[in-house]
Amino acid sequence: MRQLFEKYEWRVETMVSYRKRGEVWQYEISYKDINGKYKKLRRSGFHLKSDAEMAASKVRTDFVDVRQYRNAELSLDDYFERWLKLYKQGSVSDITLNKYTNTLQHIKQIFGHIKLKDISRSVYQDRINFFAQTHAVRTVATFHKQIRAALLDALDDHVITSDPTRKIVITGRPVRAKRKALDYEDWQKLIHCLDPTNKLDLIIYIAAVTGMRYAEILGITPKDFDPISQSLRINKTWDYKYRTGFKKTKNQASIRTIRIDVRTIQLVKEHIETNNIGRSTPLFLTDGIAPVSAQINKVLTDKLNSINIPRITFHGLRHTHASVLLYQGVSVLSVSKRLGHSNISTTQSTYLHIIKELEAQDNDKIISILSTL
Repeated sequence: MRQLFEKYEWRVETMVSYRKRGEVWQYEISYKDINGKYKKLRRSGFHLKSDAEMAASKVRTDFVDVRQYRNAELSLDDYFERWLKLYKQGSVSDITLNKYTNTLQHIKQIFGHIKLKDISRSVYQDRINFFAQTHAVRTVATFHKQIRAALLDALDDHVITSDPTRKIVITGRPVRAKRKALDYEDWQKLIHCLDPTNKLDLIIYIAAVTGMRYAEILGITPKDFDPISQSLRINKTWDYKYRTGFKKTKNQASIRTIRIDVRTIQLVKEHIETNNIGRSTPLFLTDGIAPVSAQINKVLTDKLNSINIPRITFHGLRHTHASVLLYQGVSVLSVSKRLGHSNISTTQSTYLHIIKELEAQDNDKIISILSTL
């Protein structure tokens, strides 16, 4: 059987050849991979030589480097995993990297092994819609954002020829509004039902009377308390997720000194003495390990259920503390500093509904004062 063999040079490192095998034509592209080793890319089944030439030419046109054509043969999950190691590993925090890793697991479940070159806008939208059936809009938006970042890099590298994520519609499962904070009476009920001799109850108590973040509470040591001035110095946090020890505060404004009441100081003092805690040792560790957030949230939920109060999250204690102070007439500026917000606008935007209510009350007071003139 006669075989026709012709070669054309595309570039120094790439050669294309055509062969006729029986009744069909095949093209073969020889190229060097990233390590300098020669590899071959073959496609056959073309009835005419011109069809094989057109197909090979399309590879050249669509993919500037044939090596990128090989990348387009990768499944989305394989490409995303490589992209993650190349661009994100070592350049983002462990928490952020964990979010990307979760996205990779979802990609494997939602997209399966669909190849990059086969992901059109309609395919991508269909998969996003499927994901949205069981996830909230915010979760879907984050999922899409992270995949899109990888695919835009693939587009820049000519691995794909168009952006399948363009003009994608984001939907999601409706989320029921959650109670963010306790009112003043429920706040008091919770505080009075806590047993401060119990470590986890004491953590909840401190959050309720200081508005501190969970990681900030876990970072407290005995030397941070000053009984004379009735103050607590907040200058570090504790990594309860990855157990790497002390960490910096969320931002510079989070480094602060707040006033605390005599009872809180006494309860902390008793906890320190009972557990023989060293001056530089975090108050709430057990064998060097801090309770995880899920554990403290469960304890809080059980406490609230026991006194028939609707559930809030542990972070909701921070919102509760701020809300109580604002309703009791403490200025927004003082609340902002106590919470460790980077600027007062953060406090104003977070508690805008409360500020508007207080403004209405103030307006009534103003009219009452003017009416006596």
